[in-house]
Amino acid sequence: MHWSRPSGGMDGDQTTAFEDGADDLPRWRRYVPFVLAAVFALALIFLLYRADQAANLRDHAIALQRHSYQVMLQAKTVEARIGNAETLLARYVISHDPGVGRQFEEEWATAMRELVPLERYTRTNAQQSASVARLRAAMTEREATLREIALRVRYEQTLGALGQLEATRKEPSVTAIAKALAAIVDRAEAERARRNIQVDLSKTQVNELNESYGLIGLGLLLAVVGALWFAHGAANERLYARRLAASEAARVDELEAAVQRRTEQLRQAHEKLYQEMEERIQAEQSVRQLQKMEALGQLTGGIAHDFNNMLAVVMGGIDLARRQMTRDPQKAAAHLDSAVEGANHAAALIDRLLAFARAEPMLPERIEIDGLISQMQDLVARAVGSGIRIEMDLQADGWSVWGDRAQLESALVNMAINARDAMEGSGTLCIATAQVTLAEREIGQCAAGEHVSLTVSDTGCGMSPQVLERVFEPFFTTKAVGKGTGLGMSQIFGCVAQCRGVIDVQSVEGEGTTIRLLLPRNEGNGEPVPTSTQSVAIDTDTDAASSGDDGRLTLLVVEDDARVLRSTLATLTALGHVGLACDHPGKAAGMLRDHPEIDAILSDVQMPDMSGPDMVAALADQIGDRPVIFVTGFAGDKATAARIGNRPLLRKPFTVAQLAAVLEALPDVRAAQTGAEPV
Repeated sequence: MHWSRPSGGMDGDQTTAFEDGADDLPRWRRYVPFVLAAVFALALIFLLYRADQAANLRDHAIALQRHSYQVMLQAKTVEARIGNAETLLARYVISHDPGVGRQFEEEWATAMRELVPLERYTRTNAQQSASVARLRAAMTEREATLREIALRVRYEQTLGALGQLEATRKEPSVTAIAKALAAIVDRAEAERARRNIQVDLSKTQVNELNESYGLIGLGLLLAVVGALWFAHGAANERLYARRLAASEAARVDELEAAVQRRTEQLRQAHEKLYQEMEERIQAEQSVRQLQKMEALGQLTGGIAHDFNNMLAVVMGGIDLARRQMTRDPQKAAAHLDSAVEGANHAAALIDRLLAFARAEPMLPERIEIDGLISQMQDLVARAVGSGIRIEMDLQADGWSVWGDRAQLESALVNMAINARDAMEGSGTLCIATAQVTLAEREIGQCAAGEHVSLTVSDTGCGMSPQVLERVFEPFFTTKAVGKGTGLGMSQIFGCVAQCRGVIDVQSVEGEGTTIRLLLPRNEGNGEPVPTSTQSVAIDTDTDAASSGDDGRLTLLVVEDDARVLRSTLATLTALGHVGLACDHPGKAAGMLRDHPEIDAILSDVQMPDMSGPDMVAALADQIGDRPVIFVTGFAGDKATAARIGNRPLLRKPFTVAQLAAVLEALPDVRAAQTGAEPV
């Protein structure tokens, strides 16, 4: 059978009716699903775009935040390496351990290598890159200084290394390093704060998009599977990002805690090192004074012999004058002049000994080297003894150096004593000076320019190369126990280093030793800087002259020694003046009140209960504009000398002529103290 679909019938009518019914729907309703689908699709696409953009922004912000942490961590690492290197260098200076020195070299090299990643991290930031460049320049400058200190330690120049290490703690490179590191960390911290804000904003955007997913999902029923898949992926991505951010935050917190712990350790190490340096400086000052005392001990025999000779001249002259007083007054006067000359020589010797032994801080001044050696000639002669011939060849011709006079005197005496011991009390000691012009590093580390050469040569036993290599090592000595401390040459080295000079030692075993000090010339004009205390020069050729009635003065004489008080009153009477005796500084206030006619005050410096300067300071209102003259055999420490100020100072023993000269200058002294014009 063959079946065929009829051309008309029910199927065709129903189809037509359906189509007609569809045509009856409003035209806009046909497109509503498509429009809604398109809207939801566009909304979905827009949400996907926004979600991707927010994720990218969040990832970028997290990456920038991580970069800021890396910059901060790297800067702290460089700072820690620098601190470790500084600490190791200080330990190396103190311990002389070559292993510690190598650790210092490695630690500093590591610090310089750590700059490379820091430069890489900051190359896109102009300000940070400039700060890192300044940091590298400052570290390079600091490296040169630290390596110079390490080199000094390697060549056993411990005192110089310690002094240089302490002095360079405040040099510009240290401040520059600290400022550069602080600038890098501060900028990184500011950038981290901005990145935190960006991360928070990106998280907020992501959260807002998450809220929109639910509303849009209601209209995307047909795309629920895709929406769920996308939401699931986005949720996983958000979870991963949050975990990553939490992990990075925890890591940064751990790093910050580690940096804080390390910083605290470095601070404690710095405080400990600073305390050790203070103790070392105090020990060095004590050792320097002990070295002076050792030199004075070497001088004792010669000083006692010469001082007894001077006393013999004084006592013999006075005894002979007493015998010739009535028979031949002219001879008696000659004997008295001889006694005065012996007394003056004894006073000058005591002044030089006090200046040499006084424990004072370094007081640099311009020193004419030939004059210094000439003044020290007698002291050196007594230190080496009569069995050694001293030859002088002073050719500096007025050239001066800048340094501490007491240190240079101590260095000269120490070299003379070492030469005496090397010659075993018999030989020739030659002290020579010269003008020298040197090229850069011609001798050691000496700078180019004009220098004063001070050479001390002996004809002693000399030194072997092994001993010469350790000649500047503190406490190293070849002398027998009790004969020396081994600090003489190290003290000389420290003195030359303070003068910015160099020292050259040449020695041949069995032939002798030559020590040559090369000190930079000081080209300042005028005389060397004087101390504030004015001393009256000794003049034995000037006769005492009475001032007469017109120039009569009334002086309050404050002196605790009864014999000196009687002598001073007698001297004032011989000069035609009136002296009022005051045997204790506590009585001065009452005498000033009871005797308003007092014109000036003559006071000893060292007295029991109260010193002369303290008495003058306490009675300043009562003294007013009256001139004050101080008398002393020893001015004491620098604090006492500073309180004496610019007032006249008579050194005991003084002559009648010296006292007369001071009294004649009282109008000028009064004018200087009050600021008025002299009469």
